[in-house]
Amino acid sequence: MHKPDVIVIGAGIIGAACAHALARSGQRVRVIDSGIGGATHAGMGHLVVMDDNAAEMALSQYSVAAWAALAHHMPADCAFHACGTVWVAADAEEMAGAEDKRTRLLQHGLDCSLLTAAQLAAAEPGLRSGLAGGLLVPGDGTVYAPNAARWLLGLLPDHVTVQRGLVTRIDGNTVWLEDGSTLTAPQLLLATGLQAMQLVPGLPVRAKKGHLLITDRYPGALTHQLVELGYITSAHHSEGPSVAFNVQPRPTGQILIGSSRQFDTEDRSVDPAMLARMLQRACFYMPGIADLNAIRSWTGQRPATPDSLPILDRHPANEHLWLAVGHEGLGVTTATGTADILAALMTGAPTPIDSAPYALARFGAEVHAAVAAGAYPAGGPS
Repeated sequence: MHKPDVIVIGAGIIGAACAHALARSGQRVRVIDSGIGGATHAGMGHLVVMDDNAAEMALSQYSVAAWAALAHHMPADCAFHACGTVWVAADAEEMAGAEDKRTRLLQHGLDCSLLTAAQLAAAEPGLRSGLAGGLLVPGDGTVYAPNAARWLLGLLPDHVTVQRGLVTRIDGNTVWLEDGSTLTAPQLLLATGLQAMQLVPGLPVRAKKGHLLITDRYPGALTHQLVELGYITSAHHSEGPSVAFNVQPRPTGQILIGSSRQFDTEDRSVDPAMLARMLQRACFYMPGIADLNAIRSWTGQRPATPDSLPILDRHPANEHLWLAVGHEGLGVTTATGTADILAALMTGAPTPIDSAPYALARFGAEVHAAVAAGAYPAGGPS
């Protein structure tokens, strides 16, 4: 391969999607990855349209549609599953929230339908009685992100090469590796999740730890991804530890159970108390979960910005460096949209959706200056 036009740092789902999009734009791409494994290997792989705000809606809707277009070409090991999402309403207040959500999604052209309590019970018999109903969004799905990332990286081998190495420093258009070697390219793209803060201090990104648990195989026990409507508040607005009901049917017949959030902890071990809270919440909605055999539990770290939207922008003090960081729990969902936006920005093409909501400048002058200087403002990362 000739000298690259772009070096992508990070081969998780964000870096892989960006490398593929850049290659489709005619760029020669070198991807450098430490092989440590990050959020891509730890997450659920839920492809979901979220409508917490207009920018989140635009990016997730575009991205889920892009995933659906890719699905026809994916190998079986990517485990794409068009299972849809059912947002579960526990009571009348949450059912009103489901109605509001339906209105918003319909306004954006998304297929969705309200489920009465009886329809919800028929769709998912494992749910407890007494729930108010739900909202079915059939266009959502799931994918096994580690294999999807590998597949994307291998689609255009004449344009994309992958190199194992740990990047320890970025200086202009040069990256320094742990072994002392250097690589250069006209443009660099940083997509390493939380590790990005080691290379670009000052980024307004913090860790949100999450737990997941997977069961043995129980074919037919679950049909849709089920998420409580209170998940949105738990995911984006809670400052303390929180749990929410979020379960996913895997194509293998296994059930993947989430979710939890803990802030600013570097401890990657399973927290038994938090795992117990998460499972209690799951059993509150699906009592039969208590009788299932658990195979494995693990944790991951979500890289989150203060507004839960990613940073898709050029570095303010390094014209060669672009940032694709801070996707929190929507990294897999929004990888395709992230990739198409950045490929357009980096090649001077029109972006598929407005990129302004994901610019670093939205966090204000102090953060902008801190990233430019490579140092956190007083008080550390926010």
